Amino acid sequence: MTFPDIPRAIRAAIVVVDPDTATPQRAIVMQFNPDSLERSIQPQAAGGTADASGSGTDGDRNEALRLKGPAEEQWKFTAEIDSTDQLDVAAPDGIHPQLAALEMLLQPTTAQLRESIEATRRGVIEVNPIETPLTLFTWGNKRIMPVRLTEFSVNEQAFDVNLNPIRASLSIGMKILTVSDLPFGHPGADLYLAHLAMKEQLAARGSRIGG
Repeated sequence: MTFPDIPRAIRAAIVVVDPDTATPQRAIVMQFNPDSLERSIQPQAAGGTADASGSGTDGDRNEALRLKGPAEEQWKFTAEIDSTDQLDVAAPDGIHPQLAALEMLLQPTTAQLRESIEATRRGVIEVNPIETPLTLFTWGNKRIMPVRLTEFSVNEQAFDVNLNPIRASLSIGMKILTVSDLPFGHPGADLYLAHLAMKEQLAARGSRIGG
Protein backbone atom coordinates (compact mmCIF):
# COMPACT_ATOMS: atom_id res chain seq x y z
CA MET A 1 0.00 0.00 0.00
CA THR A 2 1.31 3.47 -0.88
CA PHE A 3 0.46 6.85 0.59
CA PRO A 4 0.89 9.48 -2.14
CA ASP A 5 0.18 12.38 0.22
CA ILE A 6 3.23 11.62 2.36
CA PRO A 7 6.30 13.45 0.98
CA ARG A 8 9.30 11.32 0.15
CA ALA A 9 12.24 11.81 2.51
CA ILE A 10 15.09 13.88 1.09
CA ARG A 11 18.49 12.26 1.53
CA ALA A 12 21.66 14.19 2.18
CA ALA A 13 24.28 13.56 -0.48
CA ILE A 14 27.81 14.31 -1.59
CA VAL A 15 27.91 15.13 -5.31
CA VAL A 16 31.11 14.92 -7.33
CA VAL A 17 31.28 17.54 -10.10
CA ASP A 18 33.73 18.03 -12.94
CA PRO A 19 35.58 21.27 -12.02
CA ASP A 20 35.90 22.36 -15.67
CA THR A 21 32.38 21.74 -16.98
CA ALA A 22 30.39 21.80 -13.69
CA THR A 23 28.78 18.53 -14.84
CA PRO A 24 27.78 16.13 -12.02
CA GLN A 25 29.76 12.90 -12.29
CA ARG A 26 28.24 10.86 -9.47
CA ALA A 27 26.29 11.24 -6.25
CA ILE A 28 27.01 9.50 -2.96
CA VAL A 29 23.64 9.43 -1.19
CA MET A 30 23.45 8.93 2.56
CA GLN A 31 21.59 5.72 3.40
CA PHE A 32 20.36 7.37 6.60
CA ASN A 33 20.32 11.10 7.22
CA PRO A 34 22.54 12.03 10.19
CA ASP A 35 20.62 12.69 13.39
CA SER A 36 22.62 15.85 14.10
CA LEU A 37 24.98 18.32 12.49
CA GLU A 38 27.75 20.28 14.19
CA ARG A 39 28.56 23.57 12.48
CA SER A 40 31.15 26.16 13.41
CA ILE A 41 31.49 29.58 11.75
CA GLN A 42 34.60 31.72 12.16
CA PRO A 43 34.54 35.28 10.78
CA GLN A 44 37.55 36.56 8.86
CA ALA A 45 37.94 39.77 10.84
CA ALA A 46 40.24 42.43 9.44
CA GLY A 47 41.24 43.86 12.84
CA GLY A 48 43.47 42.31 15.46
CA THR A 49 42.41 41.13 18.89
CA ALA A 50 42.52 43.25 22.02
CA ASP A 51 45.22 42.71 24.63
CA ALA A 52 44.64 41.39 28.15
CA SER A 53 43.56 44.82 29.41
CA GLY A 54 40.78 44.93 26.81
CA SER A 55 42.39 47.69 24.79
CA GLY A 56 43.84 47.61 21.31
CA THR A 57 45.65 49.83 18.89
CA ASP A 58 43.99 52.60 16.88
CA GLY A 59 44.40 50.39 13.83
CA ASP A 60 42.46 47.62 15.53
CA ARG A 61 39.64 50.04 16.39
CA ASN A 62 39.43 51.26 12.80
CA GLU A 63 39.18 47.68 11.54
CA ALA A 64 36.89 46.28 14.24
CA LEU A 65 33.81 46.07 12.00
CA ARG A 66 35.60 45.10 8.79
CA LEU A 67 35.78 41.65 7.25
CA LYS A 68 38.52 40.33 4.98
CA GLY A 69 36.21 37.88 3.27
CA PRO A 70 33.54 35.20 3.80
CA ALA A 71 33.39 33.44 7.15
CA GLU A 72 35.11 30.07 7.43
CA GLU A 73 32.53 27.36 8.09
CA GLN A 74 33.14 23.78 9.18
CA TRP A 75 30.58 20.95 9.31
CA LYS A 76 30.82 17.66 11.21
CA PHE A 77 28.38 14.77 11.38
CA THR A 78 28.15 11.02 11.87
CA ALA A 79 26.66 8.83 9.16
CA GLU A 80 25.63 5.18 9.30
CA ILE A 81 25.89 2.52 6.58
CA ASP A 82 24.21 -0.86 7.00
CA SER A 83 23.91 -3.38 4.17
CA THR A 84 21.62 -5.58 6.28
CA ASP A 85 18.98 -2.86 5.91
CA GLN A 86 18.90 -3.60 2.17
CA LEU A 87 18.32 -7.33 2.07
CA ASP A 88 16.81 -7.15 -1.42
CA VAL A 89 20.04 -5.73 -2.86
CA ALA A 90 22.94 -8.07 -3.58
CA ALA A 91 26.05 -6.97 -1.70
CA PRO A 92 28.87 -9.46 -2.43
CA ASP A 93 31.43 -6.87 -1.33
CA GLY A 94 29.54 -5.69 1.73
CA ILE A 95 29.78 -1.92 2.09
CA HIS A 96 33.29 -1.76 0.58
CA PRO A 97 32.01 0.15 -2.50
CA GLN A 98 30.32 2.85 -0.42
CA LEU A 99 33.38 3.28 1.79
CA ALA A 100 35.70 3.36 -1.22
CA ALA A 101 33.59 6.03 -2.94
CA LEU A 102 33.97 8.28 0.10
CA GLU A 103 37.66 7.52 0.60
CA MET A 104 38.42 8.38 -3.02
CA LEU A 105 37.25 11.93 -2.33
CA LEU A 106 40.48 12.26 -0.35
CA GLN A 107 42.77 10.35 -2.70
CA PRO A 108 44.30 11.03 -6.12
CA THR A 109 43.57 8.37 -8.71
CA THR A 110 46.16 5.84 -9.83
CA ALA A 111 46.22 7.55 -13.25
CA GLN A 112 46.99 10.91 -11.65
CA LEU A 113 49.74 9.40 -9.51
CA ARG A 114 51.32 7.65 -12.52
CA GLU A 115 51.22 10.91 -14.47
CA SER A 116 52.89 12.74 -11.60
CA ILE A 117 55.57 10.05 -11.25
CA GLU A 118 56.22 10.13 -15.01
CA ALA A 119 56.55 13.93 -14.95
CA THR A 120 59.13 13.61 -12.17
CA ARG A 121 61.05 11.00 -14.17
CA ARG A 122 61.14 13.35 -17.17
CA GLY A 123 62.86 15.89 -14.97
CA VAL A 124 59.98 18.35 -14.72
CA ILE A 125 61.23 20.87 -12.18
CA GLU A 126 57.85 21.71 -10.70
CA VAL A 127 54.98 19.26 -10.71
CA ASN A 128 51.61 20.89 -10.08
CA PRO A 129 49.60 19.50 -7.17
CA ILE A 130 46.99 16.98 -8.20
CA GLU A 131 43.52 18.50 -8.61
CA THR A 132 40.54 16.60 -7.30
CA PRO A 133 36.95 16.91 -8.58
CA LEU A 134 34.73 19.60 -7.13
CA THR A 135 32.66 18.17 -4.29
CA LEU A 136 29.25 19.48 -3.23
CA PHE A 137 27.34 18.67 -0.06
CA THR A 138 23.56 18.84 -0.29
CA TRP A 139 21.36 18.99 2.78
CA GLY A 140 17.90 19.70 1.41
CA ASN A 141 17.22 22.30 -1.26
CA LYS A 142 18.38 25.24 0.89
CA ARG A 143 21.88 23.97 1.59
CA ILE A 144 23.90 23.12 -1.49
CA MET A 145 27.53 24.13 -1.13
CA PRO A 146 31.04 23.31 -2.38
CA VAL A 147 33.09 21.51 0.24
CA ARG A 148 36.42 19.86 0.89
CA LEU A 149 36.50 16.85 3.20
CA THR A 150 38.83 17.57 6.12
CA GLU A 151 38.12 14.55 8.30
CA PHE A 152 37.01 11.01 7.60
CA SER A 153 37.15 8.15 10.07
CA VAL A 154 35.42 4.78 9.92
CA ASN A 155 34.29 2.48 12.70
CA GLU A 156 33.50 -0.87 11.04
CA GLN A 157 31.11 -2.72 13.33
CA ALA A 158 30.05 -5.95 11.61
CA PHE A 159 31.39 -8.27 8.89
CA ASP A 160 30.17 -11.08 6.67
CA VAL A 161 31.80 -14.53 6.42
CA ASN A 162 34.35 -13.13 3.95
CA LEU A 163 35.26 -10.30 6.35
CA ASN A 164 33.63 -7.69 4.15
CA PRO A 165 32.32 -4.86 6.37
CA ILE A 166 28.53 -4.79 6.39
CA ARG A 167 27.89 -2.07 8.95
CA ALA A 168 29.90 1.03 9.82
CA SER A 169 29.70 4.40 11.51
CA LEU A 170 31.42 7.27 9.69
CA SER A 171 32.69 10.53 11.19
CA ILE A 172 32.85 13.14 8.43
CA GLY A 173 34.20 16.67 8.65
CA MET A 174 34.14 19.20 5.84
CA LYS A 175 35.07 22.79 5.13
CA ILE A 176 32.74 24.97 3.08
CA LEU A 177 34.74 26.34 0.15
CA THR A 178 34.20 30.06 -0.44
CA VAL A 179 35.23 32.55 -3.11
CA SER A 180 38.40 33.07 -1.04
CA ASP A 181 39.36 29.40 -1.51
CA LEU A 182 38.61 28.93 -5.21
CA PRO A 183 40.11 30.48 -8.37
CA PHE A 184 38.29 33.31 -10.10
CA GLY A 185 35.66 31.91 -12.47
CA HIS A 186 35.63 28.46 -10.84
CA PRO A 187 32.15 26.85 -10.87
CA GLY A 188 32.47 26.25 -7.14
CA ALA A 189 32.73 29.99 -6.52
CA ASP A 190 29.38 30.55 -8.25
CA LEU A 191 27.84 27.73 -6.22
CA TYR A 192 29.12 29.29 -3.02
CA LEU A 193 27.63 32.66 -3.96
CA ALA A 194 24.29 30.93 -4.58
CA HIS A 195 24.58 29.27 -1.16
CA LEU A 196 25.32 32.63 0.48
CA ALA A 197 22.42 34.28 -1.38
CA MET A 198 20.09 31.62 0.05
CA LYS A 199 21.36 32.48 3.56
CA GLU A 200 20.57 36.15 2.87
CA GLN A 201 17.04 35.27 1.80
CA LEU A 202 16.49 33.17 4.91
CA ALA A 203 17.99 35.86 7.14
CA ALA A 204 15.51 38.37 5.75
CA ARG A 205 12.69 36.13 7.05
CA GLY A 206 14.24 35.61 10.48
CA SER A 207 13.13 38.78 12.26
CA ARG A 208 12.82 37.07 15.65
CA ILE A 209 15.12 34.70 17.54
CA GLY A 210 13.78 32.65 20.42
CA GLY A 211 10.28 32.54 21.89
